[in-house]
Amino acid sequence: MSRPTSRSSWLDVLITALAPAIWGSTYIVTTEILPPDRPFTAALLRALPAGLLLVLYSRYLPRCSEWPRLLVLAALNIGFFQALLFVAAYRLPGGLAAVVGAIQPLLVMGLVWSMDGQRPASVAVAASVIGIAGMAALLLAPGASWDAIGIAAAFVGTACMASGTYLTRRWRPTVPLLAFTGWQLLIGGLFLLPVAWLIDPPLPTLSPLQWLGYTYLSLFGALLAYVLWFRGIARLAPVAVSSLGLLSPLVAVILGWVLLGQSITGVALLGLVAVLGSILAVQWAAAPKPAVVAPHVKVARCTTPTAQGDN
Repeated sequence: MSRPTSRSSWLDVLITALAPAIWGSTYIVTTEILPPDRPFTAALLRALPAGLLLVLYSRYLPRCSEWPRLLVLAALNIGFFQALLFVAAYRLPGGLAAVVGAIQPLLVMGLVWSMDGQRPASVAVAASVIGIAGMAALLLAPGASWDAIGIAAAFVGTACMASGTYLTRRWRPTVPLLAFTGWQLLIGGLFLLPVAWLIDPPLPTLSPLQWLGYTYLSLFGALLAYVLWFRGIARLAPVAVSSLGLLSPLVAVILGWVLLGQSITGVALLGLVAVLGSILAVQWAAAPKPAVVAPHVKVARCTTPTAQGDN
């Protein structure tokens, strides 16, 4: 028997899903348009300008009590995550980092269970495991090398993102959405600034197309995508949001097939279908149950007869 869910809940799912879909499109922009071998510079130019624009637009200065949590979330969601993500991407073969990242829904379930005492639904756990297997079938090449540092960076980065997703929902910050997103991007960008300065080579003279690529990364890959992402975290269950993150490599593969002529084999196609099924199953399991309304029972009103005296 299917579980009815509110139309607004599924609309929130679709709106939130736009964020990882945009992130999937930034993979092609990064690999096909931007200068190579400058991952931290790309992350910096993605986060810092977008954060500055949102902070200036929102004109909201967090209160003293809001800064500690904001700094923690900025480090987890942007700074540490972006840095570790690119370390993993450099040291691991294509697809392996995404397979490690697919464990994020399970990590979020573990946090919700251990911290809030909410045991995850069996359907959500099984679907998440299927999602990991599907991601491996879709992206993992035979004979892929398992670099220890790369695996560690991918796992810790995934744990940072899972913790950031969970804590964002648990703490329910009072900062307005645009300011909340802007300050995280700004602080995360400032964290990436010395890393990019020390590790990446200087940028060459950029072509107009490369300028457009960096602009797309910042305005769409950071500003718009993270606003939609944090909006979703405020409205959906943490595990539902984290499972939507699997759409990012999925969209990258589909766009590579459509725009670049990359092939999708039979096994990879089965993996793609498995990942999509996993995402839908987690959304169904995490969707709020409809309220049970007790049938209205009309109760007869008892009246006592009044004594009538003789006049």
